[in-house]
Amino acid sequence: MAHRLFEGKKHAASYLKYRVSPSEHLIQQVLGFLEKRKARPFELAVDVGCGSGQGTRLLAQHFASVVGTDVSPAQLDLAVQYALEANITYRECAAEELPLADSSVDLLTVMTAFHWFDRPRFLLEAHRVLKPRGCLALLSYTMDMELSYDGCCSQALNQVCKEFYAALKLYRDPHIGPSTIELYRAAYESIPYPDKEWSLVLLEDDLAQLKSFADGIDLFSSGFPVLCSIHASASISASPVPA
Repeated sequence: MAHRLFEGKKHAASYLKYRVSPSEHLIQQVLGFLEKRKARPFELAVDVGCGSGQGTRLLAQHFASVVGTDVSPAQLDLAVQYALEANITYRECAAEELPLADSSVDLLTVMTAFHWFDRPRFLLEAHRVLKPRGCLALLSYTMDMELSYDGCCSQALNQVCKEFYAALKLYRDPHIGPSTIELYRAAYESIPYPDKEWSLVLLEDDLAQLKSFADGIDLFSSGFPVLCSIHASASISASPVPA
């Protein structure tokens, strides 16, 4: 059973502001996996659970057309508002019921949303729409962030964040279980394709405001910049073999 969250206008606005976007390095890693199996040019990429489109937009320069899908009209309204690329379109639909033809998609991405899906149903749907030698890429990250501020207080910042996330863990949704890494590892093992890759702990540095680390909740009032090293919990790339 899928879980539907982050659908209201207020949630969508916070999502647009605070959601961690995939890095260009991570996108290139996925494209590299695809390129070893299919020659350019690439025709169609589909970003499922696209939210407000941060990751969707990163695909536009690499594909003739890109489709972002989400169940939330509020999320899609923001995605359309910020989509400057002419080759991106958005569709409202469930991840398990994609309005796409069989064997039509070169790259199917899910960027920090797969854990909310009805996962077995979605994987069957992904298999239906992927072309032979297409690529399914499931990306996510943990909240294990290392903070640093030039010249002071890095240890204190990280201790506060550890205590904060430890307190939040008590309220973690049962649908995603106690560990994001374990969830994605189980998904990787369940994908039947022999041609697949698992990448763990990709360290990414980003400059951001300290209050961003509460994911939209204004728990911090300081506005000074910090360097955040985000540990991607899992990157899964898989390709169905030709029929």
